[in-house]
Amino acid sequence: MNVKEIKDPHFLKELNLEQLEDLCCDLRKFTINSVAKTGGHLSSNLGIVELTVGMHYVFDAPFDKFIFDVGHQTYIHKILTGRAQYFNTLRQYQGLSGFQKRDESIYDCYEAGHSSTSISAAIGMAIARDLNQQSNEVIAVIGDASIVSGEALEALNHLGSIENKVIVIFNDNAMSISQPVGGFHEFLAKVRISNRYNDLKDDVRPFAKKSRLASMVLIAAKNIKDFFRRSLIDDSIFQNFNLQYYGPVDGNNLNEVIKALNIAKKSNNSIVLHFNTKKGLGYQQAQDDTTGCWHGIGPFDVKTGLTHISQSTKTSWSCIVANHLEKLMEEDRDIVAITPAMIKGSCLDHIFEKFPDRAIDVGIAEQHAATSMSGLAIGGKKPFLSIYSSFMQRAYDQFNHDLARMKIPCLIAIDRAGVVGSDGPTHHGIFDIGFLLPLPDIVLFAPRDSYEAKLLMNAAFKNNDRPYFIRLPRNSVENIPCSTSKTIEIGTWQTINPADQYDLTIVCYGDNVNKVIAHFKSHKYRVRVVNARFLKPMDTTIMAELAKETKPVIVYETDLVCNSLGYNLAAYMMEHAARCVFKIVGIQDSYPPQGTIEEIFKHEGVDLLSLEKEIERVMENEKRKN
Repeated sequence: MNVKEIKDPHFLKELNLEQLEDLCCDLRKFTINSVAKTGGHLSSNLGIVELTVGMHYVFDAPFDKFIFDVGHQTYIHKILTGRAQYFNTLRQYQGLSGFQKRDESIYDCYEAGHSSTSISAAIGMAIARDLNQQSNEVIAVIGDASIVSGEALEALNHLGSIENKVIVIFNDNAMSISQPVGGFHEFLAKVRISNRYNDLKDDVRPFAKKSRLASMVLIAAKNIKDFFRRSLIDDSIFQNFNLQYYGPVDGNNLNEVIKALNIAKKSNNSIVLHFNTKKGLGYQQAQDDTTGCWHGIGPFDVKTGLTHISQSTKTSWSCIVANHLEKLMEEDRDIVAITPAMIKGSCLDHIFEKFPDRAIDVGIAEQHAATSMSGLAIGGKKPFLSIYSSFMQRAYDQFNHDLARMKIPCLIAIDRAGVVGSDGPTHHGIFDIGFLLPLPDIVLFAPRDSYEAKLLMNAAFKNNDRPYFIRLPRNSVENIPCSTSKTIEIGTWQTINPADQYDLTIVCYGDNVNKVIAHFKSHKYRVRVVNARFLKPMDTTIMAELAKETKPVIVYETDLVCNSLGYNLAAYMMEHAARCVFKIVGIQDSYPPQGTIEEIFKHEGVDLLSLEKEIERVMENEKRKN
């Protein structure tokens, strides 16, 4: 079947099982070939093909509401709802989102980019449905790694106490991004091999209606089935939440999927359907992956599985920090590395291999990761946490209450800080500066190069006196050698260019410093650059100099302006009666779209050409005043 011709999922109900299975093969082939061209989340979408086809076959979207936890596994859902023709624009600027997107389709009733929100959202929709006296089903699809996060467990606890029906599809593929961790994972391992009780089907019911003997057989079969259920899985955790449970079911067997979904549809109560699926099914490299390489992948060659990697002498910021951390851990046995299920993404693979007793993956549990750092530090250790900027928002209370308030010594690497590109609005790390700056007694640092990053890491572990945060963008940088003994003076900025050879000053931080220096090296206006690498504490000496300045000062940042460096510096300038023209170029009150980083910068008016235009306006106004 040409899946690009699909307009909506209604045609599925006219197909027989064999035709549906053929469609599943076509969907897999199309997904593999499409993602090979654009990049995207491959493994999770290959594993959920039969489940998604079954959902659209049994239920009636958009009347029935489908909520996909995280939302990165919705490619099949998008294809079945008429969006295959746009897959060449997947995750590109003004193209198809890699997640559910409400303004993209009436079939997308919810949006997410991080885990564990689906059941909570489904409960809210179910309560609203019942208050409105409507009859649609609400279905939440959630994975085995996401379901153990705090919000998901809170939602399950609530769901078991109310009468509003929600269908929870538990997509158990025995994987997070990479291998999952924790006691619940061990519990599921036992459940996965105990699906024998589901082999006792209710297929004898039509026969049972015809004779008293058959009815007795049916009752006996049900009792045997219940016995197997109790003895083989030792009471499902979902039943302990007072929820009806059915499973585990082979989630890649379409016939079994449809039967299970029909059971849920006929049920009057909330139910958890447990499906075992195979992540990456249909593409051998993805299916064999145990480290997460094929979870999110760039463009690749379908035949060889080789990704299209550009040749570069640069190294990712994540890898720079991980490699230097490894050196520090070799010298200091008190350093302990922590990650919330992002070993591969944060380049901590080698650390976990080399220091298994001092490398901890807590799973998708950002709050727990942050608070456990306080316990480690109080116990005399030096904790390091690598966490994506957009994920750390979930642990803000812990950073505030459990770390900063007690002035706990630790180092937090804010990975993927700033605009990240094709993952889009849910993943841009543009908020961390705004919510971290109000916290007392912290250090927030944005290095211009790898050398500065290493200096800060050294200082954090040597000083061991408070929480240190270091921002790492999602790109690559030259790996500049630095010994583990060198440090940096906390709260110091750098002024670049002689004081008497400039027409205006640009204040910036992070890798923007070198970009600005290079871009304005031969500009008609002579630009002095201030490397404001410490966002907290700020350099009051240089700030005092800027307050006395008569030449224009422009703060340039590619993060959200609200409560940014620019806003805080503007407050200082106002308090000290600064006389200079002061401007801030930054991302305004918006969620930036997906696209390449340069496309997004241009869209938000924070690319270097936009900065240059702002300089032209400022300087022209200065000329007219003089």
